[in-house]
Amino acid sequence: MNGIKIAGLGKCVPGKVLTNDDLAKMVETNDEWIVSRTGIKTRHECTTESHGDLCLGAAKAALADAGVSPEQIGACIVATVSADNLCPAAACLLQRDLGLPEDIPCFDLDAACTGFLEALHVMECMLNASRRKFGLVVGAEALSRLVNWEDRGTCILFGDGAGAAVVECREGWEFTDTVLGCRGDEKLLHIPGAGSLEPSLISMEGTAVFRFAVEMIPKCIEQVLSRKQIGMEDVDYFVLHQANARIIDHVMHKLHIPEEKCYKNIQEYGNTSAASIPLALAELKELKKIGSGSRVLMVGFGGGMTWGGALVELA
Repeated sequence: MNGIKIAGLGKCVPGKVLTNDDLAKMVETNDEWIVSRTGIKTRHECTTESHGDLCLGAAKAALADAGVSPEQIGACIVATVSADNLCPAAACLLQRDLGLPEDIPCFDLDAACTGFLEALHVMECMLNASRRKFGLVVGAEALSRLVNWEDRGTCILFGDGAGAAVVECREGWEFTDTVLGCRGDEKLLHIPGAGSLEPSLISMEGTAVFRFAVEMIPKCIEQVLSRKQIGMEDVDYFVLHQANARIIDHVMHKLHIPEEKCYKNIQEYGNTSAASIPLALAELKELKKIGSGSRVLMVGFGGGMTWGGALVELA
């Protein structure tokens, strides 16, 4: 099995910025309360933009960054829980809008906030069986459509956005040691679907999710490092799912990860679920904090409950 590296990164966020003060006009809360509990100051909200617009913007940016043409793409996966349609898939419409080849698999993947990492693993396996050696992986969410704006426990957390990665599979590259897991649970984080009589709005038991996260993130990091037989010092950046700044800070303190090696952008975007990790990766590259040869350890966790970790190198 041949491994993958990230060849290009891109992001796209809606133009509207929703501040904590804006939320205070809608629900009983205030800026100090939100920042102290979550670290979030603003989040982006779709108004005229669709979920498909976010996917397209991030994907175009990633292709340009990689210097890869649509004709070279061998598969397309969109990780999301909030696509414009149940059918057709966001990935199928992205194939049309980008002009990707018609003889490639394109599908959506729902693993909540772990979705981007699961999609990377699936893509690595698929490219090993493809004659084309580049794949497009997008994490995109329009969660503002699924938020209960009367529930201050959840409406303060979520934002809209997309991040995309073009990955390359090449002979001689080491297959990625990806850690993935699931613990079936429909109570901690739940979004009813088309078959439910309930409205499709996010509900979450925040305290339980916090406990789950601080349990699973260190385990994922330690398992990935153990499988790769490397230490913390061999990782250039740690990119954790941006769910809550307190979760990230707790893990950094527990594992003694230097602050300068753990990126946070939750203050600007909030929790963008499957878009969280690729959006952070794209920003890191924009800021020239990572580049060719950089090794990034990513960890996601979310509804399902799902979790995952992977160490990936930039091409």
